[in-house]
Amino acid sequence: MRHRGFVKETRGNSLIVNIINESACSACHAKGACTVADYQDKEIEITNFQKKYSPGQEVTVIFQESKGFTALFYGYVLPFIIVLLTLIVTNSVTNDELLSGLISLGILIPYYITLFFFRHLLKKVFKFEVEETI
Repeated sequence: MRHRGFVKETRGNSLIVNIINESACSACHAKGACTVADYQDKEIEITNFQKKYSPGQEVTVIFQESKGFTALFYGYVLPFIIVLLTLIVTNSVTNDELLSGLISLGILIPYYITLFFFRHLLKKVFKFEVEETI
């Protein structure tokens, strides 16, 4: 996956790049009359780059598609499986649907807290690359 972006700043050995994430309908000719079209400005930190970049310089941010599927798995699929399994197990043990639902949703809190604390390891797995736009 490639996104066009602009260098915001350099901090030691990391590069902060702003990319504009456009929805599919944002390129539509009727987007001025439609409220669905949107733009999202995102900041990405890139740690492994070889060249020297200056603020305002246009670059291309590259992310491997296979890593995107891994991120999708950790962010959505695995939590769904955990919630579903927790719901089934707690419902069979307690026979109380309300309690089972609350526990299965509550299990997401430690899951996402764990992901937050291991974000430095995830940054090593999900590496962005940058190249100059010519």
